Amino acid sequence: MLPRVICHMMTSLDGRIILSRWGDAPNTQEYETTAATFEADAWLCGRVTMEKDFTEGLKPDLQPVPEPLDRSDFVAEHSADSFVVAVDAHGKLGWESADIDGEHIISVLSEQVSDEYLAYLRRVGVSYVFGGAEELNFKQVLTKLGELFPIQTILLEGGGHINGSLLKAGLIDELSVLHYPVVDGAASSPTLFEQGDQPGPPRQFALQHVEQRPEGILWLRYAAAKG
Repeated sequence: MLPRVICHMMTSLDGRIILSRWGDAPNTQEYETTAATFEADAWLCGRVTMEKDFTEGLKPDLQPVPEPLDRSDFVAEHSADSFVVAVDAHGKLGWESADIDGEHIISVLSEQVSDEYLAYLRRVGVSYVFGGAEELNFKQVLTKLGELFPIQTILLEGGGHINGSLLKAGLIDELSVLHYPVVDGAASSPTLFEQGDQPGPPRQFALQHVEQRPEGILWLRYAAAKG
C-alpha cells in the first residue's frame, strides 16, 4: 500500500501561500500545532521550499569520483523513526547534516543527477531514492518510501508546484487547509496548487471538518472523493 498523503498548508483567503507577504508575524504556530495532530511519519517539500526555509541556499560540496555510481536507491545508516523527504530532481540542495531536528533526510532524485552529487549525499549520510529517468513518477516515489522506510503517513507541505504534481497524479488522500485572515492579492504569489499549462482533471474533495482556531484562522479538512 502507498503511504497516506495529507496535504497540509496555510493559505491566504485567496489561496496564496507566501507567508512573508502577510505582515510582520503570521501565526505559524497554529500550522505546527495542527500538523502534529496527524502523527505523520514524514513530511515532504519541494526543492524551492526546502532551499528557502531550511537549507538557506547551502551548495553541495561536489568532489571527483573514481568511478561511475549506479542509479540504485540508497538507504543511509540511521536510527530515525521520522523523516524529511526533499524533492530535488536535479540534485541542487546542500545539507549540513543528514537530519533536520532529528528527522532523517531522504532526497528524491531523477537519474539525471551527477555521480558527484550522489557521492556527496552518501558522504553526508543522506538517503536517496530515484523517481524516474528524467521526470519524477510520484506513485513510484511513494511506493519506494513505503517499502524502504517505516513511512505510512506523509504530510505534503508545498510548494504549490509539488502539491500540484501530486494532485494531478491523484495521490492526495486528504487536504488540510488553514485559512489565514488576510487577502494576498498578488498575481505573482503562488497558490495552493500549481499545475502550469497542462493541468490534470479537477479533483473532488468531501468536507470532513471545520474548526475555528485562534487569531481568526479557519481549519478545513477534506477527504479525497472516491472514484
